Amino acid sequence: MKKQISILAIALCLMVASCNKVNHKEAKKTGADKTHWPNGAQLVISISMQFETGGQPEGAESPFTPALPKGNPDLPAESWYRYGAKEGIYRMLALWKKYDIKVTSHVVGAAAIKYTEVAKAIAAEGHEIAGHGFAWGNQWDKTYQQELEFVRKGTDTVAAITGQRAVGYNCNWLRRSPNTLKVLQDLGYIYHIDDLSHDEPFIIKVRGKNFVTIPYTIRNNDIVNIEGKHWSPDQFLAQLKMEFDQLYTEGATKRRMMSISFHDRIGGQPAMVHAAEAFIKYAKQKSGVVYMRKDEIAKMVQNDPETPIDNSEAKYNN
Repeated sequence: MKKQISILAIALCLMVASCNKVNHKEAKKTGADKTHWPNGAQLVISISMQFETGGQPEGAESPFTPALPKGNPDLPAESWYRYGAKEGIYRMLALWKKYDIKVTSHVVGAAAIKYTEVAKAIAAEGHEIAGHGFAWGNQWDKTYQQELEFVRKGTDTVAAITGQRAVGYNCNWLRRSPNTLKVLQDLGYIYHIDDLSHDEPFIIKVRGKNFVTIPYTIRNNDIVNIEGKHWSPDQFLAQLKMEFDQLYTEGATKRRMMSISFHDRIGGQPAMVHAAEAFIKYAKQKSGVVYMRKDEIAKMVQNDPETPIDNSEAKYNN
């Protein structure tokens, strides 16, 4: 009798093992246990921290509108911008350090010159230094050569100060020209962020070569929502949480990335950093969430066959 029970138990175990094997194969077939990122993440979060203080032109937008007539120093507006270099960046750096998060900082060349110690502090903490032009200025209205020199000047300036040469770029208000990606390719850049069309990185063919787009955000962006729409930090936090919940769910079956953007003088305010920390704690409750610098993402997906190719702008990039 005992022998019969043992044989029955062994047979049952073999049946369970076989069933599990079948279920595992079926899961693979349906993609249920498939990872869509090369690093196995379910959702990648990438944070931008724009360092622009000192690079703004006369009469740049501020809470004190309208701007004063040209030639008249707007002292409160200038002090508002200085906050980013004096307080904002350092407060955000402390938060990233607390949670061991590395971000991408798009640095304006003139800002790095005026506040050298701030630019160096960002690089020293292991954050990515990315391009953001030499100063706040248009690129869409420049000739190819003018744009090349504008980007080169900003790139060389920031690299000389921080010791880190940018490989990713952000135009002023995303307004690139039809030549921008070719200019960036000529200067050794491998990605840009001035595109809102996807929720995952994708490839654009520039002169037949892979050039990565790491999509930017105006949904999770402090300058758009806090300054532009006058949201409270609570509203901004609610937006981040809902965006995270949806993208995390989608991340089980497709590659998803969440982009968040903070600007030195806005995202570095006390209430905003408090909201950012609340979001980090919220996201930590889920497994498979990874924070990455944009250069790391670009290098990881540039030649990955799963990275989609979108040639919607092919006519500009030949």
